[in-house]
Amino acid sequence: MRAMSTETMQNIISYVDQYFCDKHTTPSVNEIALGVGIPKTTAFRYLVEMDNRGMLEYEGKSRTIRTPMIKKFAPDSAPCPLVGSILCGSAQTEEENIREYVSLPVSLFGNGRYYILEASGDSMVDAGIDSGDLVVIRTDCNAEIGDIVVALTGYSESTLKVYAGIDEDTQEAILEYRNQAKYPDEEIRVKQLIVQGVAKHVIKAL
Repeated sequence: MRAMSTETMQNIISYVDQYFCDKHTTPSVNEIALGVGIPKTTAFRYLVEMDNRGMLEYEGKSRTIRTPMIKKFAPDSAPCPLVGSILCGSAQTEEENIREYVSLPVSLFGNGRYYILEASGDSMVDAGIDSGDLVVIRTDCNAEIGDIVVALTGYSESTLKVYAGIDEDTQEAILEYRNQAKYPDEEIRVKQLIVQGVAKHVIKAL
């Protein structure tokens, strides 16, 4: 048998981790094969070998797969990526960079797809969001007027603001600040708005 590829092994781990983050369960051998782009029998052999090497745990009868990341999380919690900062001020280019995965209790946050951003700036203080706060963002829901959203405003610039709807005359999306003392009635208007998630929770240090 040909030597097994370490790159394929890493691709399998990455696929299983991402699948678990998205669906809170682990994929089948067939799903791994399709996701990584290898035959099903090859995927099975890789899983057995990776289990033997201690790279993951694979129980063939129950089809249970546990990678090092998955083993960190309790059954009643969900993994959530912490992906850097978002500007609470003028729009700023931010490169998404996963720092780590943290565990969110399902009993508190519910089921859904989330990520966490660190707030930077002071434009949302009247909404209770201060610089340094961790904002839990849900991606699998629609933004409604009045929601605090992570918005991509153009040229890969992202910002955390209140979505105030669409101007009927100009057809521009309106994003509002929430710091009346420093930014009275200030807003951002964009022709093309991409919402990258809706803020659902704020985690603060006391």
